[in-house]
Amino acid sequence: MVNNEEKLIKKCQKGDIDAFETLISSYEKIAYNIALKMLKNREDAMDISQEAFIKVFKSIDKFNFKSSFSTWLYRIVVNTCIDHLKKKKKVYSIDSTVETQNGEIHTEIPDTTNNPEQLMEKKLTKELVHRSINELSETHKVVIVLRDIQGFSYEEISQIIGCSQGTVKSRISRARSALKKIIINDTEQNIERFV
Repeated sequence: MVNNEEKLIKKCQKGDIDAFETLISSYEKIAYNIALKMLKNREDAMDISQEAFIKVFKSIDKFNFKSSFSTWLYRIVVNTCIDHLKKKKKVYSIDSTVETQNGEIHTEIPDTTNNPEQLMEKKLTKELVHRSINELSETHKVVIVLRDIQGFSYEEISQIIGCSQGTVKSRISRARSALKKIIINDTEQNIERFV
């Protein structure tokens, strides 16, 4: 598989568009999911993931095989999302988090029961977590999405965002602390509303 991928990359570097389409076909879903988690909007995620693929095609001749192709590609996706967020400076509403309900969310909080009360509690928890992630800084949001939602290793994240594993671990630690504070604060505010 890797050998076949290497051949495809070399063809792409010579301008073979068919080879490029074959090469990226297995990465499209994950790239879109990363963009969706970061941007919280299906149309933006589709546009930005496509924009990232265009950047990949235009710069594939610079790919030097020192890292894995997937890591290099996901780094371009993340950077394209960050650029988009900086341009828009968009604040996401609570309603937009509902749009993130897609196939892979079920893997985050597995459904182990058919109890409607537990299902509702899990749904509300997911919404709270996604809403809270949106309140994080871009730096913290990126590492939480890559590590806790997409499941990348520390090494992969360090290659994707271009910093040391130590920096990745400290950013994840700070991001989780910030996320915990946001969730606790949000929960306390909700409790006060009902008291």
